[in-house]
Amino acid sequence: MPRPRVHDLDRLLDTAERLVAEDGAVSVRSLASAAGMSNGAIYHAFGSITALLGRVWLRAATDFLDLQSELADAAASAEDAAVAAADAPAVFAERRPHAARMLLTVDKDQLLGPGLPTELADALFALDKRVVALLVRLSRAMWDRRDAAAVEVMTTCVVDLPTAFFRRGLDAGAVHRDRLAAAVRAVLAVPLRPKG
Repeated sequence: MPRPRVHDLDRLLDTAERLVAEDGAVSVRSLASAAGMSNGAIYHAFGSITALLGRVWLRAATDFLDLQSELADAAASAEDAAVAAADAPAVFAERRPHAARMLLTVDKDQLLGPGLPTELADALFALDKRVVALLVRLSRAMWDRRDAAAVEVMTTCVVDLPTAFFRRGLDAGAVHRDRLAAAVRAVLAVPLRPKG
């Protein structure tokens, strides 16, 4: 019979998420101290700090993409869907500030490094595919196109502009978000180059 789990793993992931958001990294020792548990318990639960950080990133990125898709799906028009998807980092930051800060300011590859378990690497790759699928879906709704030129413009609207706007601060307020929405609408108003 396995031993009962003494520590709440979600609370441990929350603590790791906060530490990464605040410091850009986390060690087993700092996490154990902040979470009030032993190094051994962390290794027992996750196997390695890389696996734990992979879980932290996967959880946050999955929750963010779920929210982004939900916001885009609830929009009244294709243009509004792109604006809603672009605004998703601000909405996510209101709900999960540490997760949003981590996703926006920490380099995933630098955080996770080598040694990520295959199942986590596969899950993270699947998330990347979800992002591409969302960009394609938004492009098809906006222009009835899914080619590279259309997806590139949607990437500018949904990834590049929000990253540029929110890197300075996720709590910049309504004016900042209004400027982002205006920028997205301006990019969308420029006609796409013809399919070549």
